[in-house]
Amino acid sequence: MTVQWIDSHCHLDAPEFAHDRSGVLKRAQAQGVVACVMPAVQAKDFVGLTEFARITGQPYALGIHPLYVPQAQEADLVQLEQHLQTALTLNAEGIASDPRLVALGEIGLDFWVPRLCEPALREKQEFFYHAQLKLAVAYDLPVILHVRKSADELLRGLRQRRVMGGIAHAFNGSDQQAQQFIALGFALGFGGAMTFERALQLRHLAASLPLSAIVLETDSPDMPPHWLYKTQSQRQSEGLAQGRNEPCELPKIGAVMAQMRGEPLASLAAATLHNTLRVLPRLSSIQELSPYVR
Repeated sequence: MTVQWIDSHCHLDAPEFAHDRSGVLKRAQAQGVVACVMPAVQAKDFVGLTEFARITGQPYALGIHPLYVPQAQEADLVQLEQHLQTALTLNAEGIASDPRLVALGEIGLDFWVPRLCEPALREKQEFFYHAQLKLAVAYDLPVILHVRKSADELLRGLRQRRVMGGIAHAFNGSDQQAQQFIALGFALGFGGAMTFERALQLRHLAASLPLSAIVLETDSPDMPPHWLYKTQSQRQSEGLAQGRNEPCELPKIGAVMAQMRGEPLASLAAATLHNTLRVLPRLSSIQELSPYVR
C-alpha cells in the first residue's frame, strides 16, 4: 500500500485558501494525505466549516479558540452545543447525522500573547476552556488543544474534567508535561516548527517521545516548515508574502521526523496515521478512511 498520511490539524476554511481550496486538497491527496482534520476557531465559522466538510468529505471539529475568546460571548457556547447536538443525533441505524464531526476544538489557553494574559482576559479564557471541556465530556468527544505557554493550566483542567483524550496541538512543552498529556490519553502534534534546527527542545521531543504518542499536522496556512519560511527582511526586500503552508507539505515534514528518529518513512507514516485514528476514534467511521483502519 502507498504511504498514506493524515493531517491532524489544518484550517482549510481560512481566508488564505479562499481562491484555491479545491486545488489545495488535490495537491494534498496527490501526496498521499487521505484526510485533513479541520478545527474551527470561532462560532461564526461553524456553519461554513460544516458545509465545507460536507462538500469535500473532510473531517472537522467545532470549538472556540483562545485567540478568539476576547470577542466571544456566552451565546457562542449555546450555539456550539446546538451544532454538536445536530451533528451527533443518531438515526434509526444508530449512525450520527454528521460522522465527519470528530472532535471539539480548537480550544485551550494562550498565555504567550501579552494582551491575553491581562487578568480579565485570562479569566475569560479559563471560563471558555472549562465550559468547552464540560461539553466534550457531555458529548463524549475528544478535544483538540491549543497549547502555548499554558500546558500546566491545561493539564489542571483536564484532571478536573476527564475528557476521553485528544491532541495537544503544536506541543512544545517539557518532557514532564508531555508525559502528563500522554497519561491522560492525548497524542502530541508536531508540524513545521520541528523542521527548524534551532528548535532544540521541540526536536528533542520529536526524536525521543514514544512513536505511539505522536501525530503529524501542518496547521495550514500557518506554522510553515523551514523551506517555506521567509524572514521579515526577506519579505521586505523581495516583496514576498510569508510562505503559505499546505497539507501537501505533510510528507516532507514527516520525512524530517523520520530522519531524526531513524525510522523508515513508511513506518512513521503508518504509526502517526493510526495514532490519529486512535485519539480521534470517530475518524474510523468515515468511509473513505476504511482501507487505513486496522
